Amino acid sequence: MSPSELRSRLQGVVGFPVTPFKADLSLDLDGLRRNLRAMLQHPPAAIVDAGGTGELYSLTPTEHLAVVRAAVEEARGAVPVIAGVGFNGPIAASLARQAADAGASGILAFPPYYPGGEDDGLLQYYQTIGNATGLGLIIYSRDWFHPSALLVDRLAAAISTLVAWKDGQGDIRRLQILRAHVGDRLHWIGGAGDDLVPAYYGIGIRAFTSSVANVSSKIAWQLHETASRGDAAALQAIMSTYVVPVYVLRAKRRGYEVSVMKSLMDLLDLAGGPVRPPLANLRPEEVESLRASLTAWRSVI
Repeated sequence: MSPSELRSRLQGVVGFPVTPFKADLSLDLDGLRRNLRAMLQHPPAAIVDAGGTGELYSLTPTEHLAVVRAAVEEARGAVPVIAGVGFNGPIAASLARQAADAGASGILAFPPYYPGGEDDGLLQYYQTIGNATGLGLIIYSRDWFHPSALLVDRLAAAISTLVAWKDGQGDIRRLQILRAHVGDRLHWIGGAGDDLVPAYYGIGIRAFTSSVANVSSKIAWQLHETASRGDAAALQAIMSTYVVPVYVLRAKRRGYEVSVMKSLMDLLDLAGGPVRPPLANLRPEEVESLRASLTAWRSVI
């Protein structure tokens, strides 16, 4: 898939599958395939495998390749599969190349390991990833990586395969500044959470990355559709019934954005499993809090 075709496909829901693990923390590829088949019943616009929700930083290169291959095989060309990469330039480039060889349609670049890099070094880091393949590149702005509009402009000009920008901080004011400066040279994706769909769509963005799609891609699409048509009442009903209660629990501890989704999936007979350290699993009383929401979720899966 060409970078321009990938860009054209990034409208609406972009699913972010978890990477399920067994009790001994080994990779559960059968569970991953089962989850992907459930997600693809209401196909997202694209799938990002081995992303943040997929615990990229806990995977070995061999596991990363196995996860990407499984997604490509389950997608069967129906939706693009985008592979998350990061760590440092050489490792990210190597992961990108092996993902491309496995049939991935795009690359999602996470910030590098070093949180104090200057703009020139950051430009070289992302160029290394962009030069590794001919696939469309998406840069993921998250955690400490708060680039200036000038740096985003330089990245867009220097990397020919860079097609999209995924916001992972939810700073709407800052995002508007970046969009005003760079414009439609990049495709803009809301990526800080399903709970921010009202804010992202309020400023004209029409694509978001969804953890909720792990449990119900149907609900994720309803978020997109109601927000797109400006149906505030319907959007609020979805948010209050499904999204906000989950995100309240996700906000309780660092790393819970993954742990909560995995626990909810386990309760709904999908494959979640434990998280790998340094992430922490939910406490028993928190699992019981999630259990109270199961009736609503079972009606939409």
